Amino acid sequence: MMSPISTQEPVTILDLEPAPDDFLQDVLAGLGASCRTVPCKYLYDRRGSQLFDRICGLPEYYPTRTEIQIMRRHAADIGGALGPGCLVVEYGSGSSTKTPILLDGLEDPGGYVAIDISRAHVVQAVSRLSRSYPDLRMLCVCADYTQPIELPRVDDVRRRVVYFPGSTIGNFHRRDAVDFLCRVRGVCEEGGGLLIGVDLKKSRSMLERAYNDAAGVTARFNLNVLERMNRELDADFDLAQWRHRACYDPSLGRIEMHLVSARAQWVHIREQAFAFGPGESIRTEVSYKYALEEFADVGAEAGFAVQQVWMDAQRLFSVQFLTA
Repeated sequence: MMSPISTQEPVTILDLEPAPDDFLQDVLAGLGASCRTVPCKYLYDRRGSQLFDRICGLPEYYPTRTEIQIMRRHAADIGGALGPGCLVVEYGSGSSTKTPILLDGLEDPGGYVAIDISRAHVVQAVSRLSRSYPDLRMLCVCADYTQPIELPRVDDVRRRVVYFPGSTIGNFHRRDAVDFLCRVRGVCEEGGGLLIGVDLKKSRSMLERAYNDAAGVTARFNLNVLERMNRELDADFDLAQWRHRACYDPSLGRIEMHLVSARAQWVHIREQAFAFGPGESIRTEVSYKYALEEFADVGAEAGFAVQQVWMDAQRLFSVQFLTA
């Protein structure tokens, strides 16, 4: 469906929500592989998105608060780099927590497009934003932004800038990151840009604390994907027999998030059955951490050039502006 849907919401909605069969096929393929995985995009149903919002406020989880500090401290510089009259297209907008900081720093923005896989979450967030910016054109898109998206044309904008905060680029393996950024470059068009959050390499202990919080919110977020499979795919995961684990692999420069089987067990999804031994796991997410030069190489391979980088004093995190 490629045209906006008319609704009672105070925003325009473009509904490209993935079909339920996509979830089933991706899960069956991932669990049937030698290294068992579930794509991390399926962590973000409505409940998962709510839990992730809670993660972002946890004391151990430095990325969100550090990125917000950077955005606030350098709002004027960031706005100057993006320039007047730009259309902001935010990928994985979620609750759009950082978006007002960006919009407030821009000169005469040409519009805002929010893209997220959780329809309820993106509609709620953009509806709330529209009340704060009643004169700004807004469109919310329910879609899997890892796939090609055809966005409606927006006239009278000087450039398109894709906004991709939150270090989500780390969830892509390097080849996939390059391919994804190539598609982003097509959305930006010539003269456009990319404002992106990139998490930087740091100590193993700090990284593992961030993904294994003391309150167990990240564990509930991770386990929620099994609950979602039970509800939507007629699976029979016994959540009491699965454990959350996140660990850093310094050789690959990435955090890995797993769901670990506590005992030998069978799991059924529709007509298929999967055997798990004690300690066997399903990998649900990876999060790569970058040195500045490493990410510059990834961007260059996709046709982007790094123009400016803003960091916190401890160099934990970076906000980077790249041009196409």
